[in-house]
Amino acid sequence: MLIKHILENHKAKGAIMISITPDATLRSAAETLNARKIGALPVVDTNGALIGILSERDIVRICALAANNPLDYKVQEAMTRNLELATSENSVESALARMTDRRIRHLPVVDSGHLVGIVSIGDLVKAQIDMILAEADAIKTYITS
Repeated sequence: MLIKHILENHKAKGAIMISITPDATLRSAAETLNARKIGALPVVDTNGALIGILSERDIVRICALAANNPLDYKVQEAMTRNLELATSENSVESALARMTDRRIRHLPVVDSGHLVGIVSIGDLVKAQIDMILAEADAIKTYITS
């Protein structure tokens, strides 16, 4: 199974791209994460190019280290810049392996230099489980027929 299948099956994963700018505050980012019930936001520049990702973990790190009110910090001060990226043609298995190895929970999907979606480790695990269950059902049907 490929990442593009997850993006196609979950239109919300690619249809509406929620992102944030580097000059936004962490308060604004936290409000967006909470309102959308998501765990990370792609950070884009004024041209819409992906320059980082801000996760709940990034915000917690700043909260633990900040001398002043951490929610007044800018996204650019907390975001992760060294990104692990996927393309829609990557397999779910390879993406899961990279995410597990790097200990990350969100993976931006970029095709031809453009951000087309973001997948979470939960999305990938669910896809794997669904595929395994479908295979098990097919084997049961084959055996009983």
